[in-house]
Amino acid sequence: MEVLNPKYDASKSVAYTGTAGTTAAFTPGVNAVMVWATTDCYVKVGESVTATSDDLAIPAFTPVLIRITTQNPYVVSAIQISASGTVYANPMNGATA
Repeated sequence: MEVLNPKYDASKSVAYTGTAGTTAAFTPGVNAVMVWATTDCYVKVGESVTATSDDLAIPAFTPVLIRITTQNPYVVSAIQISASGTVYANPMNGATA
């Protein structure tokens, strides 16, 4: 079983509308980020990315783990599906239990 270890004091959030909102860059060195939002939205995670309607759709208030595949700073970007909201992101490290 994999246990997730949150990286405390590293959470970020950003508002989004019909225009994507993008967090400030996260420090590299984790293997996943947990993302959730206040409304249904499209999300993209990576280096200098901007979310579009072609990206991962997540339902409101549903935490989703997304693997981090870069060793460089990365951002989380979100854009609304039908209503504006806020996306929250917290870096996580996995550990075998």
